[in-house]
Amino acid sequence: MDLSIASMVLVSAFIHPFWNLFLKKEPDTLLGYLGLTIVLAGIAIVHIFAAGSDIWSISAVIPLLFLSWCGQILYGTGLIATLRRGDLSAYYPIIRASPVFIVITGVLFLGYSYSWYVLLGMAMALAGGFLLLYRRGTHFLEDPKTLGFALLAMSGTGIYSIADAKMMQTLDPQVQLFWVELFLIPIYLILYLRRQTHTRYEDGRPMITRAAMLVVPGIMAYCSYYLILMAFQMGGEVAAVTSVRQASIPISVLLGGFFLREGAIMRRMIAASLLAAGIVIIITIG
Repeated sequence: MDLSIASMVLVSAFIHPFWNLFLKKEPDTLLGYLGLTIVLAGIAIVHIFAAGSDIWSISAVIPLLFLSWCGQILYGTGLIATLRRGDLSAYYPIIRASPVFIVITGVLFLGYSYSWYVLLGMAMALAGGFLLLYRRGTHFLEDPKTLGFALLAMSGTGIYSIADAKMMQTLDPQVQLFWVELFLIPIYLILYLRRQTHTRYEDGRPMITRAAMLVVPGIMAYCSYYLILMAFQMGGEVAAVTSVRQASIPISVLLGGFFLREGAIMRRMIAASLLAAGIVIIITIG
């Protein structure tokens, strides 16, 4: 993988856990995700006009747009349900395991092939990610429904990543971002309004604080997603790019340690070293 592409993916991976942390701390997770989607679409339309991009160029890739949209729905609904029901430190590695889905899909349905070096690097990155967030006493199958939501989110990430990589051969990233997020807004708005008839969340925070907690994650998510799309546009291979994104896992562990006072530092350092080694193999050999 080209170092400039790898650098963009690593910066994206650095940003990603922070907006997830904001979303996790949001009392109303569904409202937070709806706000995130609206902010993404708003930034994208401003970016389109500022850059002079052709907003209608999306018409050439409608099937891929639909596929990315479907993947985003699977990811978003799965992520929201997982954050509500389960411990993020237990399920985050599963959600981020999309390279496995991408490799299997690529080999079985798209005619892709991968060198054993790249496969080894991806396996090391994924294994390090799982070990990094493993906690004694955590049993995924004790709650199969939450595990199912996490796998749904993981599959959604794989689906939209494959579609996005294809779209970036002809589109500007901001155009893709605008149309996908625009079509996601009605979905999450309907889910939010439907949920409001049954459950309401009390929130005593000042209005400006609530607004900031919705806008800031959206800005972070836009920057993170845009960098990934740029990496695809510059020729980054989809499975390798999503594997390097596993670098977000140790960052999330540091955030968890800072905010939640989690321990087992030595074990996590070993796991992080395994993950880092996998990333190095992907970058330098893949």
